[in-house]
This record gives sequence, structure tokens and C-alpha cells, in this order.
Amino acid sequence: MGIKSNSENNPSTGDDIKLKSGREGLMGWLNPTRYGWERVSYWLQRLTGVGLLIYFIGHIYETSSLVNGINAWNSMLELTQTTGGHIFLLLVIGASTFHTVNGLRLIFTESGIGIGRPGRPDYPYDATSLNYKQKSGIWVAMLLAAIAMLYGGMVMFGDVS
Repeated sequence: MGIKSNSENNPSTGDDIKLKSGREGLMGWLNPTRYGWERVSYWLQRLTGVGLLIYFIGHIYETSSLVNGINAWNSMLELTQTTGGHIFLLLVIGASTFHTVNGLRLIFTESGIGIGRPGRPDYPYDATSLNYKQKSGIWVAMLLAAIAMLYGGMVMFGDVS
């Protein structure tokens, strides 16, 4: 048993401090491998919500160009009639569908529907709130978003009228 030097008590590298404090910052939050489906669903819900808010503001700006006359409106619509515009609209369709269905799943969860009975928190602390009903709700949200994007793509690219 000896006395530790000051450098052993206070590590000087950032990695040592990160490990000692347990804080990873933004990189820890963005690491999808350490979380389950519930966290991925939370992350996608937030991202689609912010994306839809940005789209909503842009949509209001686009629609307000109608007050400047038909030529201004037509020039604004030309932006959406490109391949890039169609792909952007497909992403909006997918984001809005996922956000809506996952939001309904969250409403049911907050109401206590589909979360099961509470269990004793024994190690290894498995989340009892994410049972098969909740996992299937996340998968249904993703599946419906993919189907909506597929149908929207077929309509926009001319396969379906």
C-alpha cells in the first residue's frame, strides 16, 4: 500500500476522464449500437418531428408564392417536379407516416395500453415496457412508412395514376 501520485489520481487524457466520469457527450447519444429499439424509435420520432417542422415552414413559404402571381407559383412548382424534388417528397411521406404511427403507439403506451404488468427490477434490468406489443408497434410504423413511400414513389414516377 503506497501513496498514489497526483497524476494517478487525476488522469490527464480525455479518454481517461471520459471513462471515469461516464459521460460520452454527443457521440454517446449518437451511438445506435448501445440502445435497443425503444431508443431508436425515440431518436427517429425526434428527427422526423424536427424534419416535418422544417418542411412545414418551407411549405408555407412555397404556398405563399401564389400571392406573387401565376408565374411565381409555376417557378416554385418546378422545384418539386425534378427527381430530387420527388425523392425529397418521398422522404416527407415516409417521415410523416412513421411519425404518425409511432406517435399513436406512444399515445397508447402513455395510456397504459400494451405495456404489460410491472415486474421486479432484478439484474440484468431488462426493460419490461418494451414487450412484443411495443416492438411490433415500432415495426408496424416502419413498415407502413415504407409502404407509403413505395406507393408515393409509384405515383410520382408514373407507375400508378
